[in-house]
Amino acid sequence: MITIGLTTWKEHPALIGGEDRPVTLNEYAGRLPLVELDTPFYGIPRQSTVANWQAAVPADFQYILKANQVMTQHDRQEPATPELRAAAFEQFKLAVSPLVTHHQLRTVLFQFPPYFNRTTANIQYLRDVRVQMGQLPVAVEFRSPSWFDDSGMTADVLAYLKSLKLTNVTTDEPHNLNNGIPLIETVTTPELAVVRLHGRNTEGWFNQGANWRKTRTLYKYSEDELQKIADLVRRLAAQAQDVCVIFNNNSGKDAAPNALRLQEILGLHWDNLAPQQLDLF
Repeated sequence: MITIGLTTWKEHPALIGGEDRPVTLNEYAGRLPLVELDTPFYGIPRQSTVANWQAAVPADFQYILKANQVMTQHDRQEPATPELRAAAFEQFKLAVSPLVTHHQLRTVLFQFPPYFNRTTANIQYLRDVRVQMGQLPVAVEFRSPSWFDDSGMTADVLAYLKSLKLTNVTTDEPHNLNNGIPLIETVTTPELAVVRLHGRNTEGWFNQGANWRKTRTLYKYSEDELQKIADLVRRLAAQAQDVCVIFNNNSGKDAAPNALRLQEILGLHWDNLAPQQLDLF
């Protein structure tokens, strides 16, 4: 199965005919079967909030949730104690339990910071992540090129992730020798492959000025690029039971149009969408 989703559900006017208002979760679920949420990265939600997400969508709708920033070691300025870090894992697992119970948690995304380099300590931390998360599905996305350099270590890294049953994310983003990673097609878990598409706006991605968060994903994939992404997805689908594709190029509201076009290219039809409400007046 191939599913396509976007980051958050509110900011995609193409899903509601271009209307200038927030998209509701139910409206989103009427067009796409999967969503990635980054709100848990900033603060672990209440279990009741997650239960409300679960109740607002069809039974087979799927969520990818970002791990909290303490869990991904984004707290470098004020590192959490081992006890507080372990507590964050426990709180997160409790929060997502409604999705787990209803089989709607597709995976938990650990998007590590650029300074999470390939070191002995960080290699061990990946094992700690698997231990802390138990049997929950986990996907990892690196930002440091040290994990995929030219020293022949790439195969070893992927084999290590495979041994831990961690899904390595196939990432499309700007990259150079110091930041970001190249697009490497990988399947480290036979159940799932994940593709995350951030766009290719190199200038906006690396120039971290005042408007960086607004411009880093300002990119619209061309028809030719989408055709090549479709080919990539087909190759991954031949190796993994499920492939989840997430478009994150939404600074210019391009993620939804690109996602819908990729759906057309791949000829996808999903039966688990929410009924769309017809405006008769």
